[in-house]
Amino acid sequence: MAKSNGASGTVIIKKYANRRLYDTSTSSYVTLDHLSDLVRKEVDFEVVDAKSGEDLTRQVLTQIIFEKENKGEGALPVNFLRKLIGFYGAGSQSLLPAWLEMSMNSFAESQDRWKSAMGSANPFTMFEKQARANMEMFENAMRMFTPGMTPKKSKRGEKDAPRMDDPMDLLRVQMAAMQEQLDALSRKH
Repeated sequence: MAKSNGASGTVIIKKYANRRLYDTSTSSYVTLDHLSDLVRKEVDFEVVDAKSGEDLTRQVLTQIIFEKENKGEGALPVNFLRKLIGFYGAGSQSLLPAWLEMSMNSFAESQDRWKSAMGSANPFTMFEKQARANMEMFENAMRMFTPGMTPKKSKRGEKDAPRMDDPMDLLRVQMAAMQEQLDALSRKH
């Protein structure tokens, strides 16, 4: 694992005007593929402009995704990309990052469960349960991001899904997303 030299164990990557990336923890120039490996190894890093110190992490991570998509390693369906672009500038844009992070965390946890289920007698039972849970989460998300849509009782008999045209429901959803982020952060430490 790479040593770090930033705050809280974060590896600092400097990006120079010539677009080269320099890993300060290993004192070497690196590529976007190297940064992809760091992500897969769950090494926390921050990319900063070498001259101004501006945080460029989001742009570089987006560039990695762009290059993977261009190389035919695409993981993002076209309809997903279109919907994602549609959220920019929309009122629900502020909710989207928290929901996407929660969804990705749920997906990662599901992968771990699937891996352990592969050793059991019937791994398809786990897959079927996860598919149902994903569909329910998707339906709830669609109701959240479609203002005015009538909430529907969940199949588990839980309370109604929130309405995004109701300020109190919107606030509850935002608070739940923030609590989810706090819980995730506390699990990391």
